[in-house]
Amino acid sequence: MARTPLYSRTPPRQAPVATPAAAAPAEPAAATVAAADVGRAAARGRWFVRHERWLWCAGALLLALAAGWPAWTQKIKPALTIEQIDGAMRDSIAKEPLASAAAAAYAAVIPSVVRVIGEHGPSPTLPGKPAGRSGKLMAKGAPGDKSHDEEGRSVGTGVVIVDNGLILTNLHVVAHANRISVTFFDGSESEAVVVSLQPENDLAVLRAKTIPDDLHAATLRSTAGLAPGDEVVAVGFPFGIGPSASQGVVSGLKREFRSPEGQRILSNLIQFDAAANPGNSGGPLVTTDGQVVGIVTAIMNPNQQRTFIGIGFAVPIENAAAAVGMPPF
Repeated sequence: MARTPLYSRTPPRQAPVATPAAAAPAEPAAATVAAADVGRAAARGRWFVRHERWLWCAGALLLALAAGWPAWTQKIKPALTIEQIDGAMRDSIAKEPLASAAAAAYAAVIPSVVRVIGEHGPSPTLPGKPAGRSGKLMAKGAPGDKSHDEEGRSVGTGVVIVDNGLILTNLHVVAHANRISVTFFDGSESEAVVVSLQPENDLAVLRAKTIPDDLHAATLRSTAGLAPGDEVVAVGFPFGIGPSASQGVVSGLKREFRSPEGQRILSNLIQFDAAANPGNSGGPLVTTDGQVVGIVTAIMNPNQQRTFIGIGFAVPIENAAAAVGMPPF
């Protein structure tokens, strides 16, 4: 039986080491990646070279922004408190005061306000009344009563209610007049005639014979929403001075006025405390929006001094509109 040799002169053959199939292309792949990295680095270098100027500018801008950041944070202020807002508003109003409501009302109505002058003679005549008896139609003790100058003229106020020249005033302003003239806002003058009367409300309606081209009629407003405490403005020619404005409030409604002689009782009147004096008669009583709610007609005057003591009366505009034949509100 053959035995296995213990020694042989021929060196034994070594089996070849197996190499994984996937590892074979390792060297070519690594070379490709390295080449791509080199290409990208070169491209970045060229990009930096082309944009070097802009990169420096951007860097400088970033440094400037970083340096100014604390200053920005210092300018951020907390929300204002109610007290601060109130103080700022007060300061603003003190520098630029709000427009006066009375001034706005005066500006709205003044183009319609006229000065009425009655020239008196021995035999005054009004429509439907015989000469010498018209004095019974006067509201004794009213603002315009006895406001005559040395030339025998009475001065009162009127308000244009229709732009064709119809003017409302008090009856006692024109009661003894032989001739009536009116002066408009633009300074032009015209003779006027009485076209209708309402003695129970001491009202007269005049028509100017010549009117300005741009004559404005006042805006009339119902007294239905009027209440004590509402602000009003009286506009007229007190003692012939004017046009003048005085501000006050509605003191009451549906008041009654009796003349000192007891010959005249007016009812359903608006009581107000805006200053009114002889010459204000027939002038408009207006709200703060410039709308006419009444015709000033009398003042409470227990001391017979013909000066204002804080109580005035106006005929509601509804009554005045009826005197003109206008429909009710």
